[in-house]
Amino acid sequence: MNENRTSVFSNGLIWFGAGVSLAEILTGTYFAPLGFGKAMAAILLGHFIGGLMMFAAGMIGAKERRSAMETVKMSFGEKGSLLFAILNVLQLIGWTSIMIYDGALAADGLLHTGLWIWALVIGALIILWIVIGLTNLGKLNTIAMTALFILSLILFKVIFFGTAVAGPIVDDGSLTFGAAVELAVAMPLSWLPLISDYTREAEKPFAATLVSVLTYSVVSIFMYMIGMGAAIFTGEYDIAQIMVKTGLGVVGLLIIVFSTVTTTFLDAYSAGVSSVSISSKIKEKWAAVVVTIIGTVAAMLYPMDNITNFLYLIGSVFAPMIAVQIADYFILKKADAAEKEFQWTNLLIWLIGFIAYRLLMHVDTPVGNTLPDMAITIVLCLIVGKIASRGKEN
Repeated sequence: MNENRTSVFSNGLIWFGAGVSLAEILTGTYFAPLGFGKAMAAILLGHFIGGLMMFAAGMIGAKERRSAMETVKMSFGEKGSLLFAILNVLQLIGWTSIMIYDGALAADGLLHTGLWIWALVIGALIILWIVIGLTNLGKLNTIAMTALFILSLILFKVIFFGTAVAGPIVDDGSLTFGAAVELAVAMPLSWLPLISDYTREAEKPFAATLVSVLTYSVVSIFMYMIGMGAAIFTGEYDIAQIMVKTGLGVVGLLIIVFSTVTTTFLDAYSAGVSSVSISSKIKEKWAAVVVTIIGTVAAMLYPMDNITNFLYLIGSVFAPMIAVQIADYFILKKADAAEKEFQWTNLLIWLIGFIAYRLLMHVDTPVGNTLPDMAITIVLCLIVGKIASRGKEN
């Protein structure tokens, strides 16, 4: 029965691949104005908050053996979940485009052959990964991840222990600590609507979810640190220029291409899984291929250099969504709306949470926007749940 179940090790490898990402390195460069100490504190706190949310989302899917969007139906209803499935597919198309664009831009910065050529190369490799399939990626992923880990260590050594030092940057006040925490939360938050697509197949649900989240968090922190260190110690924010300065050349190119492929594969694959939630007639694998093609074309046509607004938009949609799910599944222990068309109460609470997040963006808190927004949303769920249960008793 379990021949198609994924092992704890293979789940760890998948999320190692998600963490080794150009997007994480580039986001890490934004932390430089805080200086090394405060930047590291913000990165660690943000990943702790985001990691807890990832674990909760992954455990629901692992225990129920359902994909991420199937678990959303349990709290928002069959048709109510379509809103999140559509928004998730759109964010995944966005991520696929951004990742291919970043990878192609960085590769072109090294070899100057044309951004569109590298977009096509990366897009073709992602499609190859999709065609090979999740359960058949074991050996290929092991080789790719081992190589990437070694290359990332080389990049870390060159940046932190190399000779090209621009001198430490002091905190200039252009980035608040709370805003930095939110940028660190944003990456694990963007994986929330995806993690169950992988943990649902796990042979050992709890162990696979825990290892997935820990592996991703540690690697993501490491990537953020590389980006932040590169900006502070080499004075460069452009990853291609960092690699040129550090003399990595072909090694740098391999880091760029393979890290882009292994991360973007997860986005495209999960877009396929979410598409099935929208219509059962859609085939997962081919939907993922179509998403990759759309992402490749978009990367060739549109500049995508600043993704902070995109990250905040993801946060405002998915932070209150997972907050409702956590309250519904773990605390109230109902999550029984899968057979209903809409769970209007939870949809309304999500909307309040969404608005609260957008308002909190204008308030500087030491822990960012996500944590207070989730606290507000969970408390609302519990109050409404209490009132509903009293109504039934009467």
